[in-house]
Amino acid sequence: MYIGDYLGRRAIYSPDKLAIVDTGKEPEWRLTYRQMNERANRFASWLRSAGVGKGDRVAIFARDGVEHLDCFFACSKLGAIHTALNWRLHWREAQAIVQNTTPKVLIFSDDFKDGVAELKTAITNYKLPILNCLHIEGNGISGSRHFESTLQSSDASPVTCESLEAEDIAALIFTGGTTGLPKAAQVSHRMIAWNTLNTVIHDVAHDDIYLNVFPMFHTGGLFVYTLPQVIFGGTTILLREFKGAKILEIIEREKVTIFGGVPTMYQMLTQAENWATADLSSLRFCTSGGAPLPVPLVEKYTAEKDVRFKQGFGMTEFGPGLFALAPEDAIRKAGSIGRPNFFVDARIVDEANRPLGPNEIGELVLKGPSYSSGYFNNPDSSAAVVDAEGWFHTGDLAKYDEERYFYIVDRKKDMFLSGGENVYPVEIEKALYQHPAVHMCAVIGVPDAKWGEVGKAIVVLKPGTHATEEEMLKFLTERLAKYKVPRSVVFVDALPISSAGKISKRELKERYSKQ
Repeated sequence: MYIGDYLGRRAIYSPDKLAIVDTGKEPEWRLTYRQMNERANRFASWLRSAGVGKGDRVAIFARDGVEHLDCFFACSKLGAIHTALNWRLHWREAQAIVQNTTPKVLIFSDDFKDGVAELKTAITNYKLPILNCLHIEGNGISGSRHFESTLQSSDASPVTCESLEAEDIAALIFTGGTTGLPKAAQVSHRMIAWNTLNTVIHDVAHDDIYLNVFPMFHTGGLFVYTLPQVIFGGTTILLREFKGAKILEIIEREKVTIFGGVPTMYQMLTQAENWATADLSSLRFCTSGGAPLPVPLVEKYTAEKDVRFKQGFGMTEFGPGLFALAPEDAIRKAGSIGRPNFFVDARIVDEANRPLGPNEIGELVLKGPSYSSGYFNNPDSSAAVVDAEGWFHTGDLAKYDEERYFYIVDRKKDMFLSGGENVYPVEIEKALYQHPAVHMCAVIGVPDAKWGEVGKAIVVLKPGTHATEEEMLKFLTERLAKYKVPRSVVFVDALPISSAGKISKRELKERYSKQ
């Protein structure tokens, strides 16, 4: 066994323990660690026969399912690089990523076969070496192989890469890519180990059952708990797509102990038709990240379901386990991402890179062994985000208080200047969530001839409630300085949600900045 043979080790320690439940299959698949290891060996054998070796990329363009893990663990055995593509991308966007990463194999689910056919034709014209395509279900495209048939017909003998080292790359995880080509963070086996240690220090146990609802092309889907669960020997449940009622039913049926999501997901669960009757008593805790969790939402879960929330903060380039806020601080330190995890160093610095003191707003910078190995095929961007002292610059504006609890004030790119004053949308959104009719909201800066930029609030109301723009603005005027109060409020039925489950402010800015 070598460093990348995660399942080979787990198959020795707990071969008959339930590893994965794939609820997207009909009937559901329930696979032990022995079975998962055999699947990984079989797929690794086939990949090797298809010419995939150490350092080669294997891409997957598919909704969540066990095939993502088959691919990841097979690549780890070979020393190859798992490359999960965002299935929300148009095939032309995916083409640019494929041209940059040059995978030798592309796995896809039936939902995206038309785009994959177009992609393969375009890539062939560029003479790039995608030699093999595998379809997960359906009939695939011309020349593609059926994934499961290919896996089952391959040799199950153990596969390992004897030359694999901790610094070798295990996966490419893509950043949001709000402008230009998304950058591919290089996740090394070293980064995986340190992220797991940061995660398990915060109360993960050997017998935990985790329900994953994050897309597996995202750091949240693959690395928040899924991989630490495998290393620790727990059970992970996979969901093909986010459906509130089904999630609540699975938590109750499978006695899920850990659940993670972003605030928008938790808001959506409360609107599911079975929310009132769902039994969530098996949950030891829920984890929330990506944005501050509104206090009314914490109170609702606590009062109605007795759920304890852990909140935190992570990022693609540094791993998901960066900061943690304990459940007992959820109200007392509302809006905080908590304190740095054990093996993470954090600072707040000014524009001159000088450390700032408590309650001073500056950029959050990080250092520690869970940092990625830069961006794939992009040395300039890799160098640009790390300063001379080795601190990674996050692009987040933040502060910390006298007790060393950190707060994200806003993204640098989301902050706007109104009449020369810095305005932080997160602060306004926090105030909006105090209104009893607000279900979800977002605030953006839009151009203004007099002030440069002014705020616009986009609000989704709770079912059965009513509010006016005048009422909302009055509500905010009573809670915020005048220059922070948005100039307008619009009510919508839904907000655009990104692939990570967060509100997409980029789409909102595109929609409203020219109005």
